[in-house]
Amino acid sequence: MRRAPKDTAESIRKISRRGVILGGAQLAFAGALGLRMQHLQVDQADEFRLLAEENRINIRLIPPSRGQIFDRNGVILAGNAPSYRITMVREDAGNVDDVIARLSSLVELDEVELNRALLEMQRSAPFLPVTVAERVSWQDISRVAVNAPALPGVTPEVGLSRVYPRRGDFAHVVGYVGPVSERDLARYDAPDPVLRIPRFQIGKVGIEARHEEKLRGRAGAKRVEVNAVGRVMRELDRREGTPGLDMQLTVDSNLQSYIQARLGEESASVVVMDVTNGDLLGIASSPSYDPNKFVRGISVADYSVLRENDHRPLASKTVQDAYPPGSTFKMVTALAALDAGVVAPDETVWCPGHLKVGGRRFHCWKRAGHGHMNLEQSLRESCDVYYYDLALKVGIERIAETAQRLGLGQAFSIGMSAVTDGLIPNKDWKLRERGKAWVIGDTVNASIGQGFVLSSPLQQAVMTARLATGRSVTPRLVRHIDGTDQALAGGDDLGFNENHLRQIRRAMFAVSNNRRGTAYRSRIIEDAYRMAGKTGTSQVRNITPAERARGVTRNEDLPWNRRDHALFVNYAPYEAPRISVSVVVEHGGGGSAAAAPIARDITLQALYGDTPPLEAYPSGDRERIQSQQDRLQKILQANHPDGNSRA
Repeated sequence: MRRAPKDTAESIRKISRRGVILGGAQLAFAGALGLRMQHLQVDQADEFRLLAEENRINIRLIPPSRGQIFDRNGVILAGNAPSYRITMVREDAGNVDDVIARLSSLVELDEVELNRALLEMQRSAPFLPVTVAERVSWQDISRVAVNAPALPGVTPEVGLSRVYPRRGDFAHVVGYVGPVSERDLARYDAPDPVLRIPRFQIGKVGIEARHEEKLRGRAGAKRVEVNAVGRVMRELDRREGTPGLDMQLTVDSNLQSYIQARLGEESASVVVMDVTNGDLLGIASSPSYDPNKFVRGISVADYSVLRENDHRPLASKTVQDAYPPGSTFKMVTALAALDAGVVAPDETVWCPGHLKVGGRRFHCWKRAGHGHMNLEQSLRESCDVYYYDLALKVGIERIAETAQRLGLGQAFSIGMSAVTDGLIPNKDWKLRERGKAWVIGDTVNASIGQGFVLSSPLQQAVMTARLATGRSVTPRLVRHIDGTDQALAGGDDLGFNENHLRQIRRAMFAVSNNRRGTAYRSRIIEDAYRMAGKTGTSQVRNITPAERARGVTRNEDLPWNRRDHALFVNYAPYEAPRISVSVVVEHGGGGSAAAAPIARDITLQALYGDTPPLEAYPSGDRERIQSQQDRLQKILQANHPDGNSRA
């Protein structure tokens, strides 16, 4: 049936209208699409080009080489040695167990380290390398390289690892490095990104920790091309990092090694200080430990041995521990009394073996007493009663002020860990810290370095240096950083009367050189090197009246940890002081028997710069000293068979 012309025209008109509408819509869509493409491809081209580049290229950090640490003569104390390791990429290895089995037939793998690596593989992305063996030999690396086709995903690598060639000699001074822990990261508000590199190492204690940022350096970077899943395809370029700064310390490695050998397994500490400028020539704690064991993480068994040792090898006794100074403090009391004008050098005090103060008896170490004592005699024979009497005249405030001027009661910033303030008490301190008023008995105890008084071996060496020179000698451990000399501190006149200082020095000389001196048996015969010193014995237990009545128990009859500490301080040569020395032997008994001989030997070693001649020792000691020197030389040769490693 034919449609009417009118209907046909109407249909054509409708179709044309719809076509115009549809065409307009299509044109509008195409226009909008074109505008959007122009916006993306032209207006935002730079932004999307950067995003594409970031998806294709990764920037990875390159750990910097750590700055080295040297002694005053250029001997390496902390260096970097090539460290060979073997890594594995799980994705490339395929069957990890099979590859590990083949690798084990070529290289001896530590079971603990291997289990740690396998656990790390499970936690890490499959394309990331994981270390399965560290510190392997060059022969191991060679075997792995030759058998590479049979070890898919396994790569031998070389890097740098911290090494301490002097081992235990400088463990308490230099410290050690170890892997970064969460606790380490928590110390920083914005941690350096390099700290997040797996197994990156930072200083944990000692110089390594206190100068971490200088020694660490700045990381480098490399650009690598990666595929869609992040696997490295190739390296595009790299920028090497900035190495850490090298440091030179003031210590003499030969002297330090001798000190450690001389102390042996004693629980003891020694400080040797240059009195002319404050340089620390030796600063040793015994027993020590091998810091190399901490570099990659010490085993539980090894750490337990160190922690459970009652001689505390991990403690840096020279700066961390504070002891009652005992009779070495008597120079402080004497100088305070001389400066206050309450005593004259020739004025005598009667010592019957005790002094009654406030209804209490304060005893002298010599039960029968010393009789009449003047200043020189009292120091020479270490009479306690003489100083009890001085303390009552001069008072604790003047004693405390003198002690602080001599360097006691303050922490010296030398770059070692946990440096103690020690303690020089006074009336305000006791009221503030103990909530009690100061009593006269506290002053009497303090006069002989007992009671609340505490000092470190470092402070004792500083005190002795200041007595020898009359100047504010201040200790220095870091000599140069990156070739730049570190400024000396102190050196100003302390303001003491020189005549008073001369009286103290003369009395210290008598301690070591007068037949009645407490350290006469440890004297130096060589006139040019004669020393002035002072013995000290500090109690670590209370002696009851009942024990005094029946006789005080001898140190050798007591358990080791209840014996007195032995101390000795000295400077030499007497006429032209060059060094001061302080020695503390924990639970060593008397200072004259345990500490003075050690101090004498170390003093001579420091002054001669090598093994001293037997003529420097008393004739009766020479056979024993010869035997001792032979024994120590064998120890030193065994510990350092290759001699000094210099830069």
